[in-house]
Amino acid sequence: MKLSTTLAVALGVGALAACNNSASEQTADNIEANAENTADAIEANGDAVAENVEANADNAADAVREAGENAADATRDGADADGNSAN
Repeated sequence: MKLSTTLAVALGVGALAACNNSASEQTADNIEANAENTADAIEANGDAVAENVEANADNAADAVREAGENAADATRDGADADGNSAN
């Protein structure tokens, strides 16, 4: 859930809490809203971390492929025309 949506929900819950509720009901509503906001933030952070991990894995895989291609090209370039190279 986006931060703006989370804030809108929190404001809505806060407005409902102010509607003739007892102090303990308002406190309970605030606790619930805070817990929901915290949970949403944790999920958003988890999504961001997962995206970063995936991007890093993709970059590492690309680097391994490139290194393998370079090593293969170097081996091919070092071979004699008749294939009797020491490489």
